Amino acid sequence: MTDEKNIQPAEDKPEENKLIAERRAKLGAIREQGQAFPNSFRPDSYAVDLQNELGEKSKEELETLHRTASVAGRIMAKRGPFLVLQDVGGRIQLYIDKTHAQAEEVKGWDIGDIVGATGPVHKSGKGDLYVLIETTQLLTKALRPLPDKWHGLSDTEMRYRQRYVDLIVNDDVKRVFRTRSIVIDAIRDYLTDRDFLEVETPMMQVIPGGATAKPFVTYHNALDQQMYLRIAPELYLKRLVVGGFDRVFEINRNFRNEGLSTRHNPEFTMLEFYQAYADYHDLMDLTENMLRYVAKRALGSTQFINTTRNDAGEITETREYDFEKPFTRLSVFDSILHFNPDIKADILQTLEGAQSIANQLGIPLKNSYGLGKIQIEIFEKTVEHRLLQPTFITEYPTEVSPLARRSDSNPFVTDRFEFFVGGRELANGFSELNDAEDQAERFNKQVEDKDAGDDEAMHFDADYITALEYGLPPTAGEGIGIDRLVMLLTDSPSIRDVVLFPHMRPQQH
Repeated sequence: MTDEKNIQPAEDKPEENKLIAERRAKLGAIREQGQAFPNSFRPDSYAVDLQNELGEKSKEELETLHRTASVAGRIMAKRGPFLVLQDVGGRIQLYIDKTHAQAEEVKGWDIGDIVGATGPVHKSGKGDLYVLIETTQLLTKALRPLPDKWHGLSDTEMRYRQRYVDLIVNDDVKRVFRTRSIVIDAIRDYLTDRDFLEVETPMMQVIPGGATAKPFVTYHNALDQQMYLRIAPELYLKRLVVGGFDRVFEINRNFRNEGLSTRHNPEFTMLEFYQAYADYHDLMDLTENMLRYVAKRALGSTQFINTTRNDAGEITETREYDFEKPFTRLSVFDSILHFNPDIKADILQTLEGAQSIANQLGIPLKNSYGLGKIQIEIFEKTVEHRLLQPTFITEYPTEVSPLARRSDSNPFVTDRFEFFVGGRELANGFSELNDAEDQAERFNKQVEDKDAGDDEAMHFDADYITALEYGLPPTAGEGIGIDRLVMLLTDSPSIRDVVLFPHMRPQQH
């Protein structure tokens, strides 16, 4: 991350001030002539469609076709009588003859201006398509110059702050967000095809529940009460299963008042879904199949590559993935033993033994930590970042899973999994706890933790307990981080690369 103190906003650069002043003067002259921002031009063609339709035809063929097109977009380059026009689908050239009545006007247009043009489509001697301008119009005068071949906006922080410029000049960024849209569409199609109902649940909640996280606090004036931005939609979605919707999902925005990092944004997108008469094994199978489907839709293949780069942008490591292969499944306990051959099972399964392992690893412990919590701390320290290939980690301790169903064979753990790939957690799912009395006890334990100073511990949700008392069928539920999934599929190193407008620290001038 770059030092924000070195970031200088565009308006502080004298050379840009001069260019902006020149462009303002041009706009002033246009205003005097009439409407400076016309809204009557209507394009009928995109650059990409023209390339697909006409790109393979010869120069001579195009001459005989007399194919006329109206195009609109932003000027990205000027080469004598040629203008390079960029629209939502790609680029195409415009050509204006020096004898044209508007030739001088067009000569005065700047890179970044938005224009429309109509005329026949031809092909240059180099084989590039162009529209021979018959009529043209300046639609929007750009007052700020675009970065020169990206050199003027190479600072990563400024790319995030000025995403609109990032999108104008960087095709790879456009590709990432197009892929993100396809991923969400694919998830929606996969679930609706399997009889899941898409729903919407409240973003403002009286009690933030469904996860362990510190919430954002707000206030509702009319209701005269404190409210919270949701940290998860889980408890509302399970209320819907109680109500008789056996399969529900929500592609939802969550808010968690936590630190900023390459993996964390305070506002993020998740898929959460619930299926009655299913357990966590069913959801692991569904997740495997869904991710294969999503990868094929978004990338055209289940095989893709992630890279690690140094500060100079050079690739230092390449990692290949193939979602067609079966995903690994390991319990928390077994994964610790697998990645730490020096740790013995009999020591890890006692409180004193786990405490001694944690101390050796330099893991700070609180007096309130039981065996399950300490095992998770060891797992997060020594295993999580090493789960590079797709892996389901199962059987999370009950102590750290307040909403998950206890295992029938081992009440110390729950029927829960987390899904990891590339050393990142992408999903969390479990067989739901549908025992109202057990759930009430666990809420009470969370309240004790909160009273002891744990900001992330859950509140006691009495209405949710009431819902469970009406009867929740055997159910399994899961949450998948959309942002992290898109990071994986687009080889993006930071969550900010897949969020259009990431939250940033205040800019220091």
